[in-house]
Amino acid sequence: MFSLLIALVLTAVMSEPVSAAPARQEAQVGLAHNPLIWADVPDIAIIRVGKTYYMSSTTMHMSPGLPIMKSTDLVNWRMASYAYDTLADNDALRLENGKNAYAAGSWAPSLRYHDGVFYASTFSYTSGRTHIFSTRDPERGPWKETSFEPVLHDHSLFFDDDGRVYMVYGGGRITLVELKSDLSGIKPGGVNKVLIENVNTIFGSDLGGLNGEGSHLSKINGRYYLFNIASPGSRWAPSVIVHRADTIDGPYEGRIALDDRGIAQGGLIDTPDGKWFAYLFKGNGAVGRIPYLVPVTWKDGWPVLGDNGKVPMTLDIPAGVQGVSGASGIVASDEFDRQPGDPALPLAWQWNHNPRPNDWSLTKRPGYLSLMTSRIVSTLPEATNTLTQRTFGPASSATTSIDVSGMKNGDVAGLTVFQKQYGFVGVRMTDGVRSLVMVSADSDKPEEIASIPLSGKTVHLKVESEFDPAPEVARFSYSLDGKSWTPIGRPSRLTYSYPTHFMGYRYGLFFYSTKTAGGRVDFDYYRIGPTGSSR
Repeated sequence: MFSLLIALVLTAVMSEPVSAAPARQEAQVGLAHNPLIWADVPDIAIIRVGKTYYMSSTTMHMSPGLPIMKSTDLVNWRMASYAYDTLADNDALRLENGKNAYAAGSWAPSLRYHDGVFYASTFSYTSGRTHIFSTRDPERGPWKETSFEPVLHDHSLFFDDDGRVYMVYGGGRITLVELKSDLSGIKPGGVNKVLIENVNTIFGSDLGGLNGEGSHLSKINGRYYLFNIASPGSRWAPSVIVHRADTIDGPYEGRIALDDRGIAQGGLIDTPDGKWFAYLFKGNGAVGRIPYLVPVTWKDGWPVLGDNGKVPMTLDIPAGVQGVSGASGIVASDEFDRQPGDPALPLAWQWNHNPRPNDWSLTKRPGYLSLMTSRIVSTLPEATNTLTQRTFGPASSATTSIDVSGMKNGDVAGLTVFQKQYGFVGVRMTDGVRSLVMVSADSDKPEEIASIPLSGKTVHLKVESEFDPAPEVARFSYSLDGKSWTPIGRPSRLTYSYPTHFMGYRYGLFFYSTKTAGGRVDFDYYRIGPTGSSR
């Protein structure tokens, strides 16, 4: 998954932007459109239970993780829960001792529903284990975890009709392994068989490229269908590969199911009225890997994806409110006002790595998010308790207001658009003097582009991100009254960095100390919108 070849795949595929105009036009005529969600929701897995759909995706080093999203129309999604609060407790996930889990954490989930129980599984080279979480109520939980060694890469959890349970996994070589009935590990003496020695032989002699991975296994009308992503060596845009067999252990025969703009990796889903779709994603520059829904027809027992081999922008599904929120219900503004019984944080929020519980609060100053520091770091990527949400396209903005009266010398706080090559607008305190600063790391090292004295104790901050049309940039501004905005610094280039982060840009509220721990800042609100918007 993390090879130079895949880096080349992503670089090539992500160079082609999605046009914003067709999406807006199609939404007006009442039909859903691709991309399904213009935000980083990669490696998706979708199931249908009755008339309700559930979706999960990769969130890597973010906590909580293994998100569960819910929809009644396959188009408009809202957050339902997370399968875990923290994946594991180690130096990498705590951002300690010079270690981190950027581009790591948990990857490529699998979702299943069996005998009244929901299962969400993933794997992690950071924890060194394969993880399976289960619950009867995916919105309220609780989620029960079981985990085991070894790490089963890009697996698909599968319950067969005879009561046996399996995982199909691997990169290049795809293997079927039988699990114990309680899912606590690989079954001794159970099935353990290579199904496909090399997925890429589907391209003939043009080997190389992205080794086949991202397994999704389905059983439809008595046949087994295995989906993978792969690319040949001569061109880098990945394709959808499908194999089928009459028995779960094969033999499997395969073909290329879709080769269009690098839209790939996923599986099949049907609707209650008998329509079929493939759920896939496309690497789309700095915003990340964004989901597409592709119509499927059947011919001679094979799924046929797209219209004449192409992914249509318009879908034969009502749009509902698609596009109104920019990212369908998976991002959210927050005034930090909490009523009794409210969750501490809306599900749109995720911490960058494991949070330090004693270093944040919504009760120290009601109506505010308070961030404190308990250690010294030198740069933003080392900072704990950076609270993040996805950016979204084609353009979006995030604003906040911050009270910096509790800062200490060497403290830095503000609003960031975060990836390896990040940028931020914020406040830095040096020798008792507070300054508004704009910092850019778009040349791989953080550079203070602008600094303006700040006499007051509160300031409003804004980041505006433009993902289409190119070039992809973020612009920064500040306000002393929340109404009149002044640009600061210069536009910062937004670049999807692989393999060091392998995630779309995130908006983030942050606070870190470079000299003395123990300071505090209070964020009054967080508001998302299109560019040019303060709400």
